Amino acid sequence: MAQVTIYTRPMCPYCVRAVQLLKKKEASFDEIDAGFDKAKKEEMIQRANGARTFPQIFIGDVHVGGCDEMFALDRQGKLDAMLQSAAQ
Repeated sequence: MAQVTIYTRPMCPYCVRAVQLLKKKEASFDEIDAGFDKAKKEEMIQRANGARTFPQIFIGDVHVGGCDEMFALDRQGKLDAMLQSAAQ
């Protein structure tokens, strides 16, 4: 499986849904709580090319986007391939 990084914040329903999908896929991931940490939030914004909403998800070095984008990849059948190919 690919290295997955997800920036989250407390009380975010989209963050919860995204984390649940990653767990369902049995993906190993690093969850970074950037909700109240200004430095981590700035890191997220920089990595995500200015995106400020939560969550922001990265598979390997690829910026997936947020929860909706990750679910769209899953519906299109592309998420599993991304998780597998980035791991190799």
